[in-house]
Amino acid sequence: MFGGGGMNPRKMKQMMEQMGIDVTELDVEEVVITTADEELVFSDAQVTRMDAQGQQTYQVVGEPESREKGAGSAAAAVEGDSDADSDDGSAIPDEDVQLVAERAGVNTDAAREALEANDGDLAAAIADLE
Repeated sequence: MFGGGGMNPRKMKQMMEQMGIDVTELDVEEVVITTADEELVFSDAQVTRMDAQGQQTYQVVGEPESREKGAGSAAAAVEGDSDADSDDGSAIPDEDVQLVAERAGVNTDAAREALEANDGDLAAAIADLE
């Protein structure tokens, strides 16, 4: 980031504060990065969040484990089991249904039907319902 090789950490922190940069270490259990082909899972990662000029930047340090996309973790399987509306086999997330229902002022059944008719496209589903 900065060429501070050998600089006192306290001095570096003070300089960053003066520039309006806030750095925070996050206590994370797992980081998953999903690409088109695979998932990179960092189980023991160090994550730092830097807030500067209204933007947040995250830095992940660690060794990832690569797994096939969709292989999913146990947590994803539990989430899927607790999802009451996914018993019908649809791939439309409940959050999307709720958002469309609120924005269009309709019930969740109508919102789900509009999303399914528009292949999950939120904007198109809302436009159809308005």
